[in-house]
Amino acid sequence: MKLAHLTTHPPHLVSALEALARRADQQDVAQILLNELSGITVLVAKKFTNERTADGLQDAFHLTVGCVSLGISQATIPQDGEAQLSFLLHHGAEYVFQMGFRHIKEVSALPYTAYVSAFDNDPFVQQRDIKVLFMEICRADPMATWTGDKIYQRTLQERQNYQRIVSCAKWLRQKHYAGPIHDADLDAHAVISIAVIFAIANDERIVARAGQKDIEHLIQHVRATPPDIDAGWSALLKKVPSTYHPTLRGCMDAYRNTIIKKILSKTKIKIILTELQNAYAGSEMDVDYD
Repeated sequence: MKLAHLTTHPPHLVSALEALARRADQQDVAQILLNELSGITVLVAKKFTNERTADGLQDAFHLTVGCVSLGISQATIPQDGEAQLSFLLHHGAEYVFQMGFRHIKEVSALPYTAYVSAFDNDPFVQQRDIKVLFMEICRADPMATWTGDKIYQRTLQERQNYQRIVSCAKWLRQKHYAGPIHDADLDAHAVISIAVIFAIANDERIVARAGQKDIEHLIQHVRATPPDIDAGWSALLKKVPSTYHPTLRGCMDAYRNTIIKKILSKTKIKIILTELQNAYAGSEMDVDYD
């Protein structure tokens, strides 16, 4: 059996300090760096853990190690101890820590799901999200391997993907055939689902929200006159900025042999309405009647 190849490494700060230890006559430099790291640890303890307990200071120390390591990991330098040390000494530990923390804040500013609400803009919620990410990514035991840089990259990619989905849904809402939809809450997946489903009718409309009657009329129409699905989807793509095409195409590929197939079949309309509300349109589907 072939084992998966795993790449592990200590926190980048540790690699830099090990490189410093190999240099001769660097006691003064080491002392300056130690003082900087100690000062950062105290500030982290005051803001995020507890500066009055040993456990709080240890947690703050681990967060300091990880955040400085994150700053080093995102710099465009060779990932070896000597290069990392040179970068750290050139900029100073506090600056590199701030670099790492800035990356955390930038990720936190991105949506963590494709559902957006006014609640997300609450300062308390935003600060809580920063703290959660900081703890998850930057906690680093200097005596163990560290994967915070990989967690950061994975989290960044996930949230950037959610950002693309949310941006696409917001654009569709602005172009809704009946006028822009202004609503603080946004179920981005649902908006995109509705737009893709209604586009099969190829009637030049962009639909970002629909009611039960709208969906019933769509189903009755496409069953009475079988549509050219590809033509309808192509027409939608021509109206939408190319930035959003991958998101829409992914939805189209997934729906062609699932919900679209059911819409065009003899499946009871009531069953389709229930499935649409539960699995596709969600809160973006207005319930007109039971």
